[in-house]
Amino acid sequence: MKPDLFQAPDYYLLDDLLTEEHKLVRDSARAWVKKEVSPIIEEYAQRAEFPKQIVKGLGEIGGFGPYIPVEYGGAGLDQISYGLIMQEIERGDSGVRSTSSVQSSLVMYPIWKYGNEEQRMKYLPKLATGEWIGCFGLTEPDFGSNPGGMVTNFKDMGDHYLLNGAKMWISNAPFADIAVVWAKNEEGRIHGLIVERGMEGFSTPETHNKWSLRASATGELIFDNVKVPKENLLPNKSGLGAPLGCLDSARYGIAWGAIGAAMDCYDTALRYSKERIQFDKPIGATQLQQKKLAEMITEITKAQLLTWRLGVLRNEGRATSAQISMAKRNNVDMALTIARDARQMLGGMGITGEYSIMRHMMNLESVVTYEGTHDIHLLITGMDVTGFAAFK
Repeated sequence: MKPDLFQAPDYYLLDDLLTEEHKLVRDSARAWVKKEVSPIIEEYAQRAEFPKQIVKGLGEIGGFGPYIPVEYGGAGLDQISYGLIMQEIERGDSGVRSTSSVQSSLVMYPIWKYGNEEQRMKYLPKLATGEWIGCFGLTEPDFGSNPGGMVTNFKDMGDHYLLNGAKMWISNAPFADIAVVWAKNEEGRIHGLIVERGMEGFSTPETHNKWSLRASATGELIFDNVKVPKENLLPNKSGLGAPLGCLDSARYGIAWGAIGAAMDCYDTALRYSKERIQFDKPIGATQLQQKKLAEMITEITKAQLLTWRLGVLRNEGRATSAQISMAKRNNVDMALTIARDARQMLGGMGITGEYSIMRHMMNLESVVTYEGTHDIHLLITGMDVTGFAAFK
């Protein structure tokens, strides 16, 4: 088992922009990843299994809803702290970060923002510690980039709702205790419902044979005449804007997380370039390899500046959905490019589990697709600057 020698790049001294609390939060998450994730993650990825034993630790480092107020079990941290935690977790593995950000932004966030006080007190404290794990049901077999076309629906039966339909590509689904599910009522209006494991007619079959996010559990949500108590409806927001608000928070976390994956690939390639001797000198002494490394650190630095500024805007309540889309698209694309270049620098060793690069590359192929595809985010930016919706 190779030691985790990761050293985070900070070419523009961006630590100077962080508070002492930011750095303490980040360094705590980094130390935890080095101790608890790095030593085991290759084995779990090879087995296509989520390491459930790390859930408690994720809760302890603030991996679940760190910006949720303290009275509901959260840490009450700001948006930059949340981003830094996501960066460090994804430096370990995108699949682990998926578990963390789904719990934070797609389960806890809507309960906090759209739920009532009874729902907040019932669910959030247990979700914050990881005692309960949640999932988010929006994507359907026939509706991904167009979630408004969903067919999952519920009917008012007097003393309860009757929920029918199916969701697909749901992180955490196979072992989730609760699901925040988006469905249409009889008037076609989208609402959020909290569905609990054990409700009759609710099942969560696992998705197998993935080449990406192998250390993350993915599944379906099947609803066959599920009776959902009326008190499980999220009362404070409805319409497509409700789940999209959750996705804003999740996409923001991904923008930070992708930097972590890119950092890990860059740091691995840089260290390898100094140790690998060819033609009597380190490959890092050659122009072609220096070009790759120089481009990597430049793109990482640009992404760091983008997300830091976005975090400031989020803290001030001024960040737009389109700005978040730009950061998600740019940073994941950046991380994928760096992973591919780093893999080439390591030659044949780059495809082995001896190094993290190939795992990051495969994971990022999912990250570039979920929470809004690369092309859809491009069109969101296009619509924002022109005023024309090209995807309709």
